[in-house]
Amino acid sequence: MPGAPGMPAAGPAGRAGGNLRRNAVWAFVGAVVVSIGWTAAVTVVPGMVTSDSSPRGLNGYHLSDDFCTTGKPNKLLQTYSVSDTSAPTHHTDRHPALDSMNCSMSLKRTGGNSDSEYANVYMRADLHKAVNPAPELQANKELYRARGYQVTDIPGLGEQAYFLYKDDGSDQYHSVYAELDILDGGMTYYINYTASYTAGKGKPPSKDDLRSTLQSDGQDAVRSMKK
Repeated sequence: MPGAPGMPAAGPAGRAGGNLRRNAVWAFVGAVVVSIGWTAAVTVVPGMVTSDSSPRGLNGYHLSDDFCTTGKPNKLLQTYSVSDTSAPTHHTDRHPALDSMNCSMSLKRTGGNSDSEYANVYMRADLHKAVNPAPELQANKELYRARGYQVTDIPGLGEQAYFLYKDDGSDQYHSVYAELDILDGGMTYYINYTASYTAGKGKPPSKDDLRSTLQSDGQDAVRSMKK
C-alpha cells in the first residue's frame, strides 16, 4: 500500500533490521577503537588524565608520633627556651586521605626583661594523599600578599618555599608574624612565629634573622620527616 501523505514509502522487508544491526556493529567497533586509543594515550601521555587536583607522591615523607621532637626548631631555640609555665603540645592524625602532625610551643627569650622576650611557635606538616596541595599553597601565598604581608620566595627548599613577614600595629604596640611554607610533592610544612613588643622596650629578632632561622629549622624538619 502507498505510504501516508508526507511519509516515505516503506522499503523492502528486513532492510530496516539489517541497517540497525550494521549500525550497532559499527558503533561497537568505534567504541573499541576509541577505548584502545584512549588506553594508548594514557600510557604514552599520562598528563591527559591528570589535573591540578590529582594527588602527588609523598616522596618518602612519613608521620611521627611527636612532631615537637621530629620538627624541633633547634635554631630558634638558640635564642629562646621553652616556657617553664607551658609545656609544648603536639598531635598526630592519620586518615586515608590526609595525615597530619603539629606542634605548639610557648617560648621565652633568653635574657632581657621586656614584653618582647615572649613568643609562640607553631609547626605543622600534612601528607596529602587524595589531592595536589600546590594550588592551595599558591592561593595562600597570594592571599597573604593581598593582606599586606611581605612575601619572599626561598629557592632550593623542596619544590617551592616562601617566607611571610609582617610587623603590624600602632606607633607603640607592635605584633610580629613570620612564617615559612614548604611544598614537596604531596607534603606541605609550615612553621610560624608570633611575638609582640612595645616600642622602646625591646624588639624581637629582625626580619632577616627570622627568615634565616625559620629556613634552617624548616630544612631540618623536612629532612627528619624522611628518616
